This record gives sequence, structure tokens and C-alpha cells, in this order.
Amino acid sequence: MAESEQGLNSHYAVHWQEEGVYYPRPEFIGQANCTDPDIFERFSLDNFPECFKEFGDLLDWDQYWHTTLDTSEAPVWKWFVGGRLNASYNCVDRHLAKYKNKTAIHFVPELEEEPIVHMTYQELYRRVNETAAVLQDFCGLKAGDRVTLYLPMTPELPITMLACARLGIIHCQVFAGFSGKACGDRIWDSESEVLITMDAYYRSGKLLNHKANSDEAVAAAEKQGQKVKKVLVWRRYPGTYSSSTDMVEGRDFFADELMQKYKNAEVPPVSMPAEGILFLMYTSGSTGRPKGCQHSIGGYLSYVTWMSKYVQDIHPEDVYWCMADIGWITGHSFIVYGPLALAASTVIYEGVPTYPDPGRCWRIAEELDVNIFHTSPTAIRALRKVGGDEPAKYNYHFKHMTTVGEPIEPEVWRWYYEVVGRGKAVVVDTWWQTETGGFLCSTIPALQPMKPGSAGPGLPGIHPIVYDDDGNEIPPGAGKAGNLCVQNPWPGAFQTIWKDKERYIKSYYGKYCKNPQSTDWRDWPYMAGDAAVMAEDGYVRILGRIDDVINVSGHRLGTKEIESAALSAVEVAEAAVVAVPDEIKGTVPDLYVSLKPGYEATTELAKKVSDAVSDVLGKIAKPGHVYIVPDMPKTRSGKIMRRILASISSYNDVGDVTTLANPEIVEEIRHMVQG
Repeated sequence: MAESEQGLNSHYAVHWQEEGVYYPRPEFIGQANCTDPDIFERFSLDNFPECFKEFGDLLDWDQYWHTTLDTSEAPVWKWFVGGRLNASYNCVDRHLAKYKNKTAIHFVPELEEEPIVHMTYQELYRRVNETAAVLQDFCGLKAGDRVTLYLPMTPELPITMLACARLGIIHCQVFAGFSGKACGDRIWDSESEVLITMDAYYRSGKLLNHKANSDEAVAAAEKQGQKVKKVLVWRRYPGTYSSSTDMVEGRDFFADELMQKYKNAEVPPVSMPAEGILFLMYTSGSTGRPKGCQHSIGGYLSYVTWMSKYVQDIHPEDVYWCMADIGWITGHSFIVYGPLALAASTVIYEGVPTYPDPGRCWRIAEELDVNIFHTSPTAIRALRKVGGDEPAKYNYHFKHMTTVGEPIEPEVWRWYYEVVGRGKAVVVDTWWQTETGGFLCSTIPALQPMKPGSAGPGLPGIHPIVYDDDGNEIPPGAGKAGNLCVQNPWPGAFQTIWKDKERYIKSYYGKYCKNPQSTDWRDWPYMAGDAAVMAEDGYVRILGRIDDVINVSGHRLGTKEIESAALSAVEVAEAAVVAVPDEIKGTVPDLYVSLKPGYEATTELAKKVSDAVSDVLGKIAKPGHVYIVPDMPKTRSGKIMRRILASISSYNDVGDVTTLANPEIVEEIRHMVQG
């Protein structure tokens, strides 16, 4: 193979320009939890792994650990071995002496006429204990058993998670927006005999019949050989059944009714080994058997607590709102476990951020005096699209804002910073994954400047590196992207894929492993599966999944770059790029865009967007077509389904679209593209 060809295969050029930096304000630095510049030296590879003692020391332990990191079964890492603790105790009980009357959870129902519920730590303690008593006595569950939760965004979800953790039961929460079949697959894979669900919940003003989906889940699991013996059904309105689907006698029980029999029960927290399993979190969008990421108790909890304190800058007096869903890892780590371990007040909002209008989230922020706001680029783009001027109408004061889940385009970042944060709040752009448990790359907000579109450098104790396909390091500042890896293990990393260690090793450690027999952590770099470029200053810019690369005439282009270039046109609210086969170039990008309110789709505008891409990235990135669509096909969590757009562009079958939030848009787009 010619040298130039090999180079094309092992990395791809990056056309994005480096952005300028923004510095945190003195007012933020003055109150920040982390202002010590020596922290990076303390967490250098020379001090690994003992440096992570600082993470473990944020928790209360029943028994201290004797080994910080056990590598004997590399790359199945075991953290804080010999230590024993309980996650529920650390999130609830230990705060009672000082904070029992402080709000633990602010629950905001979707319907504005329903009052916000402010649950204190004392009340949370009571409800967690009563739920644990039901799980233990009525369901007969014990440490190590698995329970599937299929719950929406209501307080019953964290209560049930913490009740499971109290007993050492492994919980597996399935996003309520997933289909019954998807939930059934996870019941089957985790071998759960108990399902905990809810009769109904609100979404866009409609009370959805969730019990019907739960019955589908039980049937789907049974079809695969996993029988659910008990289904506990929380009622959205206690005492009133809001579903039209019948309860099944002998199998289904109202959870709120059962609790009455265990009023004021107290269940001692079970002392669990640090390397015991806290929960399974199934990654979305996987093909074949669901992929259950197995997270530990001690390592995971210490990691998300440290990240919540020092990256999110959460103090006990803060009101913190992570606008994710607890059904995803973001919600586990940064709505439930991290904030509650710090005695924070965490907000749980039931519905969509634009219901009944685009001002809803800013009204919530104003009413609760939220000062830390955490959301995803998907939500930021949606809020910018439908209500770009809304934030200015409300009197809230954010000191800190986070973006998480996918790369954020610089243009969108600037709107978030200037309009939502009013140029006063720091913005923390974090890179991490379901598998990593918590953040890997980000700025420490009081110590490092912000750079739009860049996640930031590796966090203390995290040492990222970019490799080409042949395992050669691409040095910082080279202007070339490759495979983003982490050189060392960290406590938040998942332990393995549930019941599939071989797949775990092959998928995450196989490509760059230097010696498969080694128990030396240096031989096992973690491969994230994301393409990235590292700037000279160590800041990492994520370009999307390695698979999200379009090879146009031998030039490999990151889809994220093209989408970001499209968003530089002021009219564009959202952009999605898909690869389409081309006889001459091999592949060309098709670009789908939706517009901000007040703009109309015209051929002139389509040309303007196409030219914007060419101006920013060069003519090689020019889209084959620009389609201006009324809306993008989206999942219930708001993610654009590029797979469907790719099928439309390639004249292939779009498959099942019934689980989309807006299935009707698919036919409209198909008609527009295919005629």
C-alpha cells in the first residue's frame, strides 16, 4: 500500500478552525470547589492509581479498602478492593444529621397547574426505607438479584433505585420512552423476575398509558424464556389508576398500596463490597443482544461524586437541574447518585422542555432559583430553534451550565453562553459515555478557559491519547484526527458487559492491547470509538463516532464538522448529515436542515447553506443535496435518527418508525426527497 493511501486510512484531516477562548468570571472562581492548579500534578500518571484515594475519601465507608486498583483480571478493573459501603446510605442517611429538612428532590410535574413537590432528605429517607421493605419482604429480593425498572421522570424512580441500592439489589432502569419490546429484551438479558413500572405519565400534555407498554415488556421477556413473577405499579396519582389496561391478578400490585403496610419501616443498609454491582445500564442503539454495562458500587459512586463536586461545582446550598432523563447514564450519574451523595437539591422534571411553550424551562429555573443547569446539545439546539429569544424574558441566575452527550457546534455553544448564560455562567462541555460512568474530558471550570466546540483536556487522573489505526500516537497540534483512547483505567469505568466479558475486551480494549496476557494497566488502553483531534493545548474536540465518517474521493470528513458548518448559516436550527453512495466520488454527504421560526424554505436558502459548508470546510465537503425539512425524525429523547435519513437518501427501507416521537414526518421527508 502506498504511504499516502495508508495515511488516509489511519487518520483524516480536520478542517475546523480552532476557536478563541472564554475565561471564567472572578465571581465564579471565588466560590468554586476546585481552584488548586496543582491538582493535575497530583493526578499525574506517576501518582496512578493511588491518586484516586481522593475520590474514595468523599464517601463514607463501613470498611476501608486495602487495594486501590486490582489489575489481576485485566482489563476487568477492580477498584477499592477490600472496602465495603452502601450507596443508599451515602446518598441519604449520612445527610440526615445536618440536612434532614433540606430539599433533596424538587419534582416538577409537566402540567403547570400541578404544584411542584419539594421532598426533603428526611422524607426521601422514609420513602426509600418503605420501598426497600416492600422489595425485601413482599418480593423476597436480596443482594445480587436483578430488578428491571421501567419508570418515567417522577420521584418514584430515584426512590426505587436507592431502595434497590440499600439492599444490594442490582437495578436496571429502562428509559420509559423505549418500546415494551426493548424493555422486554432487557428483562430477559438481566434475568429479572420483578418489574417496577408506573401506570401513566405526562408527555407533551398527554397522559400516556405506560402500563400497556409494561405488559408488552413482560410478554416479550416471557417469549424469550424469562418469566416475570411480580409487577409493581406505581400510580401517577396515588389511589387512582390512570391506565385503561387491566391489572393482572396475582402478578400486578399497586406499589403505593403496598407501601401503606410498611409505613415508617426501617431497613438497615446492606454493607456491600466496593467491587459489587450497583446497576446495569444498557446502551441504546445496539444491534443483536442488548449490551448491559455493569457498574460497580465503590468505584462508580466515588467517581460521580467527585465529578459532581469539582466539575459541576455543586455545593449543598445549590439548586441543580440536570435536564436529562434518569433512563440514561447522565441521569443516573448526575441527577441521582452524584448530586445526592453531595446533599444537593436536584430537580426532576417530568415532561418536555418546550411544553406548553418554549419558555417552560426558564420559568422552572426562575421559580426554583436554579443556579446550575445541565443539558445536551440536542436540547440546546431545540430551545434555540423554537425560542431563541425566550431566556431574556425570565429572571434566573445560572453560575454554571453543562453540555453533555454529543459534540456541540461552536455556533450553538455561543448562543448557550451568551443568551442562556448571559455571558456570566461558565460552560462545561463534557465528553464521556455510558461505559465511562462519568466525565473524562472537560475543563475544570475555575481553572481552565472554555473553548467553543472543544470538550477540554483530560480531567485530573484521566490521560487521553489519540491513535491512528496502526497504533501510532497522533501528537497534539498535528491537525489530524484519529481514535480517541484513554491510557489508564479510572474508578467510574464499567467493569464488563453483563454476561459477555469477551465482547467487552474485544470492543473496548482489543484494538490497541499491547499484550493480551498482561496484567499491567499500561498494556490496555481504553478505546472509546470516537474520532477526535487534540489541539496543541491538549483540548480535545470530538468529531463523532468513528463510524460517522464520510470518505469523499479519498478525503475522510467528520459528519459533525459538516453539520457545524451548516449551522453557521443564521437561518439553520438543526442539521444532520448522512452518507450517500456516489458513482464518481464513492460517497457524498446529503445534508438535511430544519429552520428557526420565521424563515421559509427556498432554493436560494438551500444554496446559501451549501455554500456555507464549502466556505467553512472547502469544496470537497459540498453536500450532494441540501434538503430543508419541517422537522427531523427524532427519538423520544430528542436525538435525530440519521439512520432513517440515510435510508431515505439511499432509497432504502426506513424500517420501523413507530417508536419515534414524530413518525409522521418520515413520509413527508421521503416524499420530498424521492418524489
